[in-house]
Amino acid sequence: MTDTPPAQKTNGRIRIRLGLGVTVLGFIIYLLGAEPGLYGLDRSPVVGFVQIATFLVGLGFICLGGYISLAALWNGGQKSIASDIGLRLVGTGYVIAVACGMADIFGFGSNNYPTIPIFGLYQQIGVLAGELVIAVGLLLLIPFKKPQPNIGDLQ
Repeated sequence: MTDTPPAQKTNGRIRIRLGLGVTVLGFIIYLLGAEPGLYGLDRSPVVGFVQIATFLVGLGFICLGGYISLAALWNGGQKSIASDIGLRLVGTGYVIAVACGMADIFGFGSNNYPTIPIFGLYQQIGVLAGELVIAVGLLLLIPFKKPQPNIGDLQ
């Protein structure tokens, strides 16, 4: 007899819907920062601090919602090592995106204080690299099923 309890079934549908709602909200916030012209709010020819901060907050909500939704797919079961690595990649990708997006604000970008921080080419490449790492992490969070052998194949 083992002392480990069986995997408990959690209410996955509610968590999936909550995660998708957070993801959609994050995407709306992300679009507000990345393309404010879609909402009629484009007031500057350059991408400044407020826009960068807004789309990074939106990206954070996308990461959180994606994790909530994909973690709910495990339905209380034990997660794989790939899933744990995926969670860490999502966090690492977000840190990369924030560090590159806010490089001028943090003082290691090409437009340091007192100049106006603008979203340069290297910052764009860094944020895209962070988003790529986030995407790989979210893919690793998906619970892939092992193929079950047919009964006739066992002979």
